[in-house]
Amino acid sequence: MLEKIDLNKKLSKEESKQIMEELEGKLAYLQRVCKERKIPVIIIFEGFGASGKGTLINRLIYPLDPRGFDVYAINGESEDERLRPFLWRFWTKTPQKGRIAIFDRSWYRRVLVDRFDGVTKTSQLPDAFNEINAFERQLSDDGNVMIKFFLDITKKEQKKRFERLLENKETAWRVSKGDLKRNKHFDEYKAMNEEMLQKTDTEFAPWTIVEAMDREYAAIKILKVVTGRLEESIAAQKARSDQPKSASSIQDRVMKSSILSNVDLSLSLDKEEYKARKKELQNRLSILHSELYRRRIPVILGFEGWDAGGKGGAIKRLTEALDPRGYQVHPTASPNDIEKSHHYLWRFWQGVPKAGHIAIFDRTWYGRVMVERIEGFAAEEEWKRAYKEINDFESCLVHSGAIVLKFWLQIDKDEQKRRFDERTNTPEKRWKITDEDWRNRAKWDLYEEAVDEMLIRTSTTYAPWIIVEGNNKYYARIKVLETVVKAIEARLKEDS
Repeated sequence: MLEKIDLNKKLSKEESKQIMEELEGKLAYLQRVCKERKIPVIIIFEGFGASGKGTLINRLIYPLDPRGFDVYAINGESEDERLRPFLWRFWTKTPQKGRIAIFDRSWYRRVLVDRFDGVTKTSQLPDAFNEINAFERQLSDDGNVMIKFFLDITKKEQKKRFERLLENKETAWRVSKGDLKRNKHFDEYKAMNEEMLQKTDTEFAPWTIVEAMDREYAAIKILKVVTGRLEESIAAQKARSDQPKSASSIQDRVMKSSILSNVDLSLSLDKEEYKARKKELQNRLSILHSELYRRRIPVILGFEGWDAGGKGGAIKRLTEALDPRGYQVHPTASPNDIEKSHHYLWRFWQGVPKAGHIAIFDRTWYGRVMVERIEGFAAEEEWKRAYKEINDFESCLVHSGAIVLKFWLQIDKDEQKRRFDERTNTPEKRWKITDEDWRNRAKWDLYEEAVDEMLIRTSTTYAPWIIVEGNNKYYARIKVLETVVKAIEARLKEDS
């Protein structure tokens, strides 16, 4: 790809001035339209060192309202960032709908500078490329406009620019030892960039190669591409909004209830056996928690289930055994306005734990394919593609070293009714029951169908679903504790 680029293209300042004024006016207008139509925009600048990223970003943002964009300069990871999946720091910076995020270097560091420096091993590259493409696909499918620029210059030009910067003590700091090393091994590093461009040039997030030897030419090209992509995206959004929504048909329902109907809900434990096993398992879990911290292994536990299914009780018995400094419970409610203005996975990336810590989610990202599907909060195309998005998300967590377990707490309809009545008739428990719980109960069959499909499509070898027989609370709590303990012990044995 880079071999075919003509780097001799130029424009004089006089030639570019008139073109630039027209483009700047158009870009300012398009920013306002994107804000009104709530279109998020992500603009990425990658390329060789000293290719002019900072200067060209300044040229790009000059006509923009500064209240509507953020610029992120991405360097090496901080200690906090190293303790999380590498995409975490980028997910947390994705823009709200209607805003623009500009990245001076980005997630591509993983397969470029880090690869060159040996931080990213060759064996890790396939997963890194897959995760990057999945990340960009998810954002694009959610309406983000992805614009990626690669700034190309020659080895000779790069060296000349480095020397110019080094001559002045006020600019010398901008040239690092790493920059000079990559210039010395320019062809090797260029080959890595070539591979990156080939493996991440997609229809939903294509690369634009910018001939950056001449900055006037480069600036014009960048503004032309940005204005063109924004115009296309605005037109496409208008076309979609004009199309009639099609209702899903009965034939579209892929699976009938099959998994949940076969769960044996007669399984139980008596109180004495429960107390003895709980004590033993909590003692083991307490020791394991310290070992997780020592070995820097993160754990992510997700809890889903029927209303009154026993999620809170199971979580409480887990946390009783844990050091409170090393875990966090995230109760998931309906998304607030800020959360709604991002990709639905954004708020869950905020809760991804540091290495050695445990994150427990009381309801999870699976709301996308359950309540949002049933209640119509997500369009059919959105919840259907969410199965792959969720699998990709969990795969990313596992590749970063996390243990991921997901529990579905299953009870039958009669047991739910009994628990609802008990909560209604017990003053200290009445806060647990809401009108929404009764409304959800009326849609039991629809939820059962959605849950079955969710379990089939998203139970993977790396992030399995564990169905917990929950009519007997003692049995359910022990099964959860036992599953977590066994999973941690297996990982520690595997890593030893």
